[in-house]
Amino acid sequence: MARLLYRLGTFAHRRRWAVVLTWLMILIIGVVGALTLAGKTSNTFSIPGQESTIALDKISDKFGAGDGNASARVVIAAPAGQTLTSPENAAAVSGLVAELGRLPGVVDAGNPLNPQAPGVNADQSTGYSTVTYGVPQGEVTAAEQDALLAAAQHAHGTGLTVEVTGTAVTDQGAVPAGAGEAIGVILALLILALTYGSLVVAGMNLLTAGVGVGVGVLGITVVSGFVDLQSTTSVLATMLGLAVGIDYALFIITRFRHELQRGADVRSAIGIAVGTAGSAVVTAGLTVVIALVFLFVAGIPFLTQMGIAAAATIVVAVLVALTLVPAILSFLGLRALPRRRRGAPTLPAGGRHAVPTPGFLERWVGTVTRHKIVAVLATTVTLGIIAIPFFSMQTTLVQTPADGSTQARAQQLLADGFGEGFNGPLTILFDGPDAVASAASAAGPVAALADVAMVTPPIPSADGTAALLTVIPQSGPTSEATEQLVHDLRATLPTVTSGVDTYVTGSTAVSVDVAAALNEALPIYLAIVVGLAVILLVLVFRSILVPLVGVLGFLLTVGAALGATVAVFQWGALADLVNLDRTGPLISLTPIIVIGILFGLAMDYQVFLVSRMHEAHAHGAGFLDAIRTGFRQAAPVVVAAAAIMFSVFAGFVPAGDGPIKSIAFALAIGILVDAFVVRMILVPAALALLGERAWWLPSWLAWLPTLDVEGAGLERPEPGGDATPPRELVGAGH
Repeated sequence: MARLLYRLGTFAHRRRWAVVLTWLMILIIGVVGALTLAGKTSNTFSIPGQESTIALDKISDKFGAGDGNASARVVIAAPAGQTLTSPENAAAVSGLVAELGRLPGVVDAGNPLNPQAPGVNADQSTGYSTVTYGVPQGEVTAAEQDALLAAAQHAHGTGLTVEVTGTAVTDQGAVPAGAGEAIGVILALLILALTYGSLVVAGMNLLTAGVGVGVGVLGITVVSGFVDLQSTTSVLATMLGLAVGIDYALFIITRFRHELQRGADVRSAIGIAVGTAGSAVVTAGLTVVIALVFLFVAGIPFLTQMGIAAAATIVVAVLVALTLVPAILSFLGLRALPRRRRGAPTLPAGGRHAVPTPGFLERWVGTVTRHKIVAVLATTVTLGIIAIPFFSMQTTLVQTPADGSTQARAQQLLADGFGEGFNGPLTILFDGPDAVASAASAAGPVAALADVAMVTPPIPSADGTAALLTVIPQSGPTSEATEQLVHDLRATLPTVTSGVDTYVTGSTAVSVDVAAALNEALPIYLAIVVGLAVILLVLVFRSILVPLVGVLGFLLTVGAALGATVAVFQWGALADLVNLDRTGPLISLTPIIVIGILFGLAMDYQVFLVSRMHEAHAHGAGFLDAIRTGFRQAAPVVVAAAAIMFSVFAGFVPAGDGPIKSIAFALAIGILVDAFVVRMILVPAALALLGERAWWLPSWLAWLPTLDVEGAGLERPEPGGDATPPRELVGAGH
């Protein structure tokens, strides 16, 4: 692999204009495609084949497709001590309903005071008007949303309290980038500038990463015109693509500068950088892609889409690092170095592992490896304590609106007026010839179940072969009591009906089904991804114990990351620090997405760090010297890369919405723990504790092929070719 990538690097050097123009053309095509082919994105979550989603499809067939149209619930509350039925308030309500009916896009607006279909609570202090649009969810325009909110605001002048919730006022598009993301990018630029000592090289690194992200996200936007994608798909791809794009370019640029300082010419330095650091980039990128693509084992279409989209963005980031980055480095040449280092070589041209003047990292790894048992125990116990909240983690797909929003105020008015469960009703579908009679007979046993506040009369379909019962729980849609009610209904209905099929659906029921599918898929997913990664790392390091150390370190990382996330987002610890509006269960997607992404990134750091140790050991260094030499060479780049990735992920936390906020927080904490605790303390200490056994490979595995990620193949002369650099130019450091 090193030889092939060396040739690719020298090709990018020779054809630098062609490479740059090709990427520019791809970017332009992506922009044109996105502008002309982009489609709508969605915030709906479902799993085909689950009871709740089968019920929704059948309801649409039996009762008409209009049920899938966007709607809003305009909640109206009378002034304190008054009722909505008083003459003055009733006139104001009727005027508001008439105005709602005239709004653009609205096909119907219900009157809460209509005696045929009342929408007021028992004391007549709170009511609601259901406003139905003529388009599906997600297709209400911004102008139509603004008109609805303006009408509600105008009604405040009558003395009524009016708030709006529902699918018509839910943002169905992609979440826009905000100030937090911009701050994350600025911090990344500052870290790069400090790392390189050059603002030009830092800007070039950020620019190439931006090209990769741009191509990836534009591609996703084009695909949205043909496939129904989630609104968070492009956000996740942007967050992950930007982070790894910066990091992968950082590894290539650092190695290029290292070779220039050893006296190599620009062509050889580019070839060696791509052949060595590029090999590690390919291996690292492959681990991330494996972790993302295999999200499909969960059997959830939208999760599969998110994984494939993010994986495609990672592939683009790898290609950019291997082609565009060396092409631009070819233009920069010696200007990639600080001005004071552009003269004579500042690093020894021969010998890979010359010992530098001891610095902080040298003293750090020396301390860690001398006190290896204390280091292993301290890190394991500390991370284990941080992981404790993970064991009380709760998940849901029901998303609560931000405090202070009109949606949150509307839901609070409904909860105060009608009860907590009014915001998360459950729907029971009876399907069969005796559906109406079965629904009527089941209403009593259903009402007797725990946590049931009310059961509405059955609603028959036009042909009488289906009927609906609406169950209003006593507790809210995200509560454990409501989730238990879903299970109780599904257990009870078959015992009180016959001759009909029954289905339980609603937001909480969908959430229960998704959680069950994820819980069933997670062990399979972990087994596949971890198994494939271990095989890959065994091929890279030709060792059994090194991959196991990496995987065990990852388990501590993900435990600490999810434990901290539960403590903040579920328990409310340090909630103000992350601008958290309200606490509650984590989004159901968070654990599996975080595990997948963190595993790929953790293995990245394992490859970049341990490959330097493995290289030193392969060239004759003792096990302890190899650990310290490899650490000293790789740690500065790993630390810079982790700091950049942390900045990018953390930038999505303050203003993040929905699942992105908790996912970004978990990833930021995970990167912090993995790079600065697991890889900087636990891994060198554990390898020192293992000694020479760390590099042991059973004789019966000696047949395994070797993946050359350290560029050893570049030292062997290649018959009949001139693409291989001379031995003295092959240096160290990714």
